[in-house]
Amino acid sequence: MQNPSENPGAGPYVTACPVGCTAAITDTDIVVAEGALRRCSGCGQLLSRASTARYNETMAQFNAADFNTPQGRELERRQAVARQRLSRIAALLGKAAADIRVLDVGCSRGQFVAAAIAAGYHAEGVEPAPRIAEAARAAGVPVRTGLLEEQHFPDGSFDALTLFEVIEHLRDPLPLLAECHRVLKPGGILLVSTANAASWTAAAMGSGWDYFDMQKDGGHISFYNPGSMAKIAAKAGFAVARLDTARVKFHDKENTPRPLYVAGKLAAELLNLPAQLAGRGHDMLAYLRKPAVG
Repeated sequence: MQNPSENPGAGPYVTACPVGCTAAITDTDIVVAEGALRRCSGCGQLLSRASTARYNETMAQFNAADFNTPQGRELERRQAVARQRLSRIAALLGKAAADIRVLDVGCSRGQFVAAAIAAGYHAEGVEPAPRIAEAARAAGVPVRTGLLEEQHFPDGSFDALTLFEVIEHLRDPLPLLAECHRVLKPGGILLVSTANAASWTAAAMGSGWDYFDMQKDGGHISFYNPGSMAKIAAKAGFAVARLDTARVKFHDKENTPRPLYVAGKLAAELLNLPAQLAGRGHDMLAYLRKPAVG
């Protein structure tokens, strides 16, 4: 996770389209605690009205001592997801695991890094939350503390980089994407995961979608769609090698009567494949490639 601004303030933390559009930004009818989300009329990016102070307040959770400590089946699920994503990266690179050097940016406690090492990749992480980075090292995972830009890796150091649930926290993501581009080898892959604001879930749940809730998901200020993701990738010098979306939901389990929740879950399961085919799933994975030399 990238560090928030250290300057407190009451004004909106996001004041312009992070994709770089100059089109008008208008209010939407999606109203959350921080106010109505705004939409860039050029790329469809959704933007939070959260103040800098509110942003910093909710970002503090990522350095809490008990943050991100999955156990049991949840940890096994994450490990399986990591192996699947690593396999797709390897296929896109056309390389074996032993020949791939991967860096997880905003790696938290380093679970993805550990899974990559266990699968035979050369992997390390970088994490700006000092307490969590130290916990990763204490567990034997190679994790550096700080921002990617502060590590001063040589040009072309890595075959692959990953940004899992990072980009939605950034007011201005282009400097980070530029640094990712620099430290990737020509032909390398940057995997970005974030939510899809053009999903059927977002359309159905609106302000009830937990991804828009800064209390539940701290620091979420910028919400992408496949079009805005492709546009910012191009601005940073990447081509979209593959873009997948998956999953649909219509109700929040905590606030929905059980019969309605069960019915909605069954309907969502039936729509998972159509959502994936139509690019309307709420989980978005963008595999971005740095062009090869020549």
